[in-house]
Amino acid sequence: MTIQSRTAPAPTRTRRGTEIRLQDVTKQYGAHQPAVDAISLTIAPGEFMTLLGPSGSGKTTTLNLIAGFETLTSGAISLNGADVGALPPHRRDLGMLFQSYALFPHMTVAQNVAYPLRERRMPRDVIAEKVAAVLELVQLTGRDDDYPQQLSGGQQQRVALARAIVFDPKALLLDEPLGALDRNLRGALQTEIRRIHREVGSTFVFVTHDQEEAMNLSDRIALFNAGHIEQVGTPEQLYREPETLFTARFLGDSNVFPLEGGVGDGTTGWEGHTWHVDPASVSRHRGVRSRAAVIVRPEDVRLARTPDQIPEGANRAPARVTDVEYMGSYRTAMLAFGSGEARGRARLDAVEATVSPGDDVIACWRPERQRVVAV
Repeated sequence: MTIQSRTAPAPTRTRRGTEIRLQDVTKQYGAHQPAVDAISLTIAPGEFMTLLGPSGSGKTTTLNLIAGFETLTSGAISLNGADVGALPPHRRDLGMLFQSYALFPHMTVAQNVAYPLRERRMPRDVIAEKVAAVLELVQLTGRDDDYPQQLSGGQQQRVALARAIVFDPKALLLDEPLGALDRNLRGALQTEIRRIHREVGSTFVFVTHDQEEAMNLSDRIALFNAGHIEQVGTPEQLYREPETLFTARFLGDSNVFPLEGGVGDGTTGWEGHTWHVDPASVSRHRGVRSRAAVIVRPEDVRLARTPDQIPEGANRAPARVTDVEYMGSYRTAMLAFGSGEARGRARLDAVEATVSPGDDVIACWRPERQRVVAV
């Protein structure tokens, strides 16, 4: 997984977006477990916030509550401090972009983009000016008179994006807009969405279940799990500083070692091994006090043949190599740890060929590169 360093929004961005605040927001259908359960989240003006999580975790329901397509069971939603919980969608002045392009097939590109402006009864010259400007922004200048069926899927999604932002909405809500596109086209449009977000300077709220998409696009990520927000932070924070085992496993690969006796004074134990614990590596999540696990990312694991090859101060665990996968720019050694043969992996250099399936090795890592999380 490629982690882009996006620890804060670009300082040069024009901060003219809308603050979106959710306070104890709940959505319940009948007697079932709430789809969204008392979540609170503040999205800063001009921020690119991604709601990430598996299917059924509550992220799309949350987006629909912000848009007004769903009604609140309880809680409050405000835009720039104004409560909008009781307002219908058309009075919230928000742009929407869906996975389905929802373009009018009988209208040209320009007519599709101009539709929300005509609905707002803007003068024709203003409409023409705004449509030309937004088509240039999405790099579709010259395609004004084409019809949707004459465009590729990626171009149709650009038209839908142009239509969603042409009327300068308070914020843009994007519900898995790239889900129907192939991998290469998705990557290209991710780059375009990042560029447009920087240039427009508006607040973007993006829903996806794709971890890499969230990591590449977001200023911050709100990770959803069973109707709750598991953790909020920058992509790098969620990857390097997960608070729970769910976060660690959902964002990237992890070697997981359940702890038997908790975390003591700078040490912990696993299958008879005493490991050093850097205090900074211990999650602040309250659940760590009762049940915890050590997680180590594959790129932080080194493999040694003998104990004398292990760096001083490193933690270690015996392992058996079960397979080696060639991934192009690197290799991955698949590992079985300890008596229970817990599954794990280590990332190797692409040209490194020192281990083979069946080899007994010692996995080692620096204590500051591990993370102690709540289970």
